[in-house]
Amino acid sequence: MTTAARDAFFMARALYLAKKGSYTTAPNPRVGCVLVKDDLILGEGWHVKAGLGHAEVVALESVFDASGSTAYVSLEPCSHYGRTPPCCDALIKAGVSRVVVAMQDPNPQVSGRGLKKLKAAGIEVCCGVLQEEALALNRGFIKRMTQNRPFVRSKLAMSLDGRTAMASGESKWITSAESRADVQRLRAESSAILTGINTVLADDPSLNARIDQTVVQPVRVVLDTHLKMRPEARMATLPGRSLILTGTDNPQKQSALQTVGFEVYLLPCKNGRLDLLAVLEFLAAQQINEVLVEAGAVLNGALLAEALIDEYVIYMAPCILGDQGRGLFSIPGMQQMTDKKQLKLRDVRQIGQDLKLTYTPL
Repeated sequence: MTTAARDAFFMARALYLAKKGSYTTAPNPRVGCVLVKDDLILGEGWHVKAGLGHAEVVALESVFDASGSTAYVSLEPCSHYGRTPPCCDALIKAGVSRVVVAMQDPNPQVSGRGLKKLKAAGIEVCCGVLQEEALALNRGFIKRMTQNRPFVRSKLAMSLDGRTAMASGESKWITSAESRADVQRLRAESSAILTGINTVLADDPSLNARIDQTVVQPVRVVLDTHLKMRPEARMATLPGRSLILTGTDNPQKQSALQTVGFEVYLLPCKNGRLDLLAVLEFLAAQQINEVLVEAGAVLNGALLAEALIDEYVIYMAPCILGDQGRGLFSIPGMQQMTDKKQLKLRDVRQIGQDLKLTYTPL
């Protein structure tokens, strides 16, 4: 086996381990580490949750002697003190002779410094092994660090004729039980679930992740420009954070909502509604890496029009709702074919009787 093939083999294991933290590591990145000597895995670990040991430390703690080994890490080891000491120091102290990294850390506090520190200690460093896979694993963390915005994914369910509900608003259930279970996994992967006040008033949703695994529940975020939220809404009774972002300064209503557990924040408006870019920047400041949009045609249309959605996940069910049903996007002003929004198909798979279609903007 060549060195390149060996590095790719063990890095794939590190990435596999990193994925085990998909539902729990936020706001931290997902990271895995494998310690190898003479082509044998000595120890391994992954970052489970913010505040707990980083992947490198967990891996080192699983072995008696790591000296002379190669550490395969899916993200550059940290070189600064945060909630935990620098992982670079732990690797150096353990006597690791080589460190293979999938990608540099996008965090300005870390980027490149960890690699320099390892090299300065006489450790051989290799960076860029399975980098594309590593980038995909932490795309939300990367976007927050580099663009001050979370990664935004919109989940939509529709009939074959592109309808999300009957004209009355009835929509339970367009898609299969298997698709709805898959959505729960999307929720669990997300740092926050974003919806609009009209959806809340119509459906009174819980916006939580219901899966049989340990999960850090996503933050619930409601865009409510005119502060119409009802204090008795179901989400106020659930564990975790529920945020109301509004453009209306109404201290009395805000106090009533805060009393039942909502967090209310006043954000700038644009053209009579909340400034969506300001919303995303605010969520980034809340250390939210990935946002799942579960909303109606108005909010989805506004996000699409401003090119603020990074990925669309559309569940298409084998049914027809008719031309009076509600559409996916409301985008006023689209009159000509040149106004169309073009997407790129990234993935297709069958979920139960439905198709799961993943698109990204061109």
